[in-house]
Amino acid sequence: MPADQPGNEDTSRTVRSEHGTLLEQVAVAVFGLDESHRIRWWGPGAQALFGYDTGSALARPGAALFPAADGDLPDPAALLVEQSRARGYWRVRLPARHRDGTVFDCGFRVFPVTGPDESVVMALASRGSELDRVKTNLAFLDALFETCPIGLVMLDQDLRFLHLNQALADMDGLTIEEHLGRRLDDVMITSDGGEFMRMVRGVATQGRPVVGSLVGMRGAGHPDRDQVRSVSLFPLSGAAGSRPGVGGLLLDMTDREEAVVEATAARQRLDLLDRASRSIGNTLDVMVTARELVDVAVPAFSDASVVELVQWRDEHADFDPSLPLDTRRIAWGTTLPPPAPELVGGLERVSYPPGSTVHQMVRTGRPVSVPVDDEFVSRTVVRRSRARLLVESGLSRILLAPLIARGTVQGIAMFGRSAARPAFTDEDTALAGELASRAALCLDNARLYSRVQDIALTLQRALLPTAPGTSPYVDVAHRYVPGSRATEVGGDWYDVINQPGNRVALVVGDVMGHGVPAAAAMGRLRITAKALARHVREPAVLLAELDACAQEAGIELATCLYLVYDADTGHARIAGAGHPPPMVVRPDGTVDVVDEVLGVPLGVGGHAFGTTDIEVPDGSVLALYTDGLVETRGQDIDVGLAALRTELGRAPMPLEAMADHVIDDLLPDPLSDDTVLVLARVRRSERSPGMG
Repeated sequence: MPADQPGNEDTSRTVRSEHGTLLEQVAVAVFGLDESHRIRWWGPGAQALFGYDTGSALARPGAALFPAADGDLPDPAALLVEQSRARGYWRVRLPARHRDGTVFDCGFRVFPVTGPDESVVMALASRGSELDRVKTNLAFLDALFETCPIGLVMLDQDLRFLHLNQALADMDGLTIEEHLGRRLDDVMITSDGGEFMRMVRGVATQGRPVVGSLVGMRGAGHPDRDQVRSVSLFPLSGAAGSRPGVGGLLLDMTDREEAVVEATAARQRLDLLDRASRSIGNTLDVMVTARELVDVAVPAFSDASVVELVQWRDEHADFDPSLPLDTRRIAWGTTLPPPAPELVGGLERVSYPPGSTVHQMVRTGRPVSVPVDDEFVSRTVVRRSRARLLVESGLSRILLAPLIARGTVQGIAMFGRSAARPAFTDEDTALAGELASRAALCLDNARLYSRVQDIALTLQRALLPTAPGTSPYVDVAHRYVPGSRATEVGGDWYDVINQPGNRVALVVGDVMGHGVPAAAAMGRLRITAKALARHVREPAVLLAELDACAQEAGIELATCLYLVYDADTGHARIAGAGHPPPMVVRPDGTVDVVDEVLGVPLGVGGHAFGTTDIEVPDGSVLALYTDGLVETRGQDIDVGLAALRTELGRAPMPLEAMADHVIDDLLPDPLSDDTVLVLARVRRSERSPGMG
């Protein structure tokens, strides 16, 4: 039997078109030809296709339906009859002619029909253009269902599977046959409370199409595999006899969504590192630096975080894992509810027993992520009350990262997450290591700076007078206030020196610079000034000698104010080397500024110093100070001098109280420089002319 006969059609294909539906989509003319090639049967479709009504068509030669044959070509109507008799079923494309003379391409399918009285050849005819359109559509649909990598589905009104392609079957992990007749939600399992099925029903009942909706689900054949699918749905109207329902296209977006999630996480990690580089280490304060690390981590990276410094007995000795490890917790933070705040902030000193996870991290020098389970708690936490806090804190996993600097574990950074957040990944562990590395360098710099500053402060205090000179005619109150931790120790100094003949020398100085070099230079100048004061009576001469000493010692810039009060005369002789001027608070509250003694700083050389002589009324207060008291960044020094005059001119009070008030009211917060204040209330001796 020929391959184009109905009995030879391939029935193994999964998706076939319905013939009834196709006949309604393509206009078909039905007519019959007898043995003499005349029209014996004429249907309504034939009238529409060829233009002849039944009366005028019957008994007409079939040749009337075709354009005139050229030359020796056979009559088309005769050809149809002969081929049908010979083949039984035959199809062909021939030119046809409408009654109005129009010629058009037409497809014919002919086959013989035998009755009790006569036999005829029945013909089915359709316009060739319509046949081509349907054939193209069918070919496209067949190829689409067979080769398209996107999942295709047709559902009935009850949302049961009617048709689908292999791509969708593979997504679900079932065969095509295992799908057919089953409900959609039996195969595509979601955990969205029915939202997906409500969306599909909306398409079926209300005709609302859905385009590109992302839905998380699992296929019935892949119960352990989470998927993200892009779902597009459209209504099937039931036109041309087809079943109403829902059509859909589904694309597995799992890999892409995972890539997007990972890219987002990577971008967040980079943002966190960028924020850390900008936020951590802005000061040289250990506590502030540790706090900055915690603020970067919580809540962007973790729900809780602590920073601890290891208290090594010998920082250079090898780590002994058989001994407890003691730390000092210096920063902490959490967004979790109680008792988490008590857990992270309730301790300052921590001791980890041998064999703890902390020991493991210190031994390897690498970050480690551990679950908060019975093993971790029993190995790491000694006190039962603390263990209970850890268990009840809501933390499910902890990531420990060493703070390594100069080849030594200086401390520990811990990051904790609750079960509401994803567990730490390998990328998170690497990020924690990077955060800890950056913080460790900043913390180590801050610790070294603190040590140097402590040394400088200790040196400076050791070089300042522990017991300034005393006199029955001069009462002294003095204050030294070091700068903030961020500004380093400066070179401010002072001294009170007894001299023969009821004279007392007051000296205040300031070496430019900070730290140990400034403190050492200050010590040299103070000791030299004290030695010179015992032998040199003239202030200007003493400053000249001090200037020569500064040049020999390589001290490039220092200021100094030297004042000698003589109780027998009631006069003060003053010389200055670039230092702020002294002030005299008279008994009536008037404050005078002695600004004739400015001079040039020590260490400059090449300039002579002058001495100014003033009379000091009995009971007056002499005020000597350094620029830290009157000069602040962004403010003119004249403003500071005016404020000091106002403060000194307040109601009379004891010297110690006056010194406290001046310091409390005038010093900025935070301090930008060291500050020295010396207040001396003077009285004249009995030998003074004014006391006779």
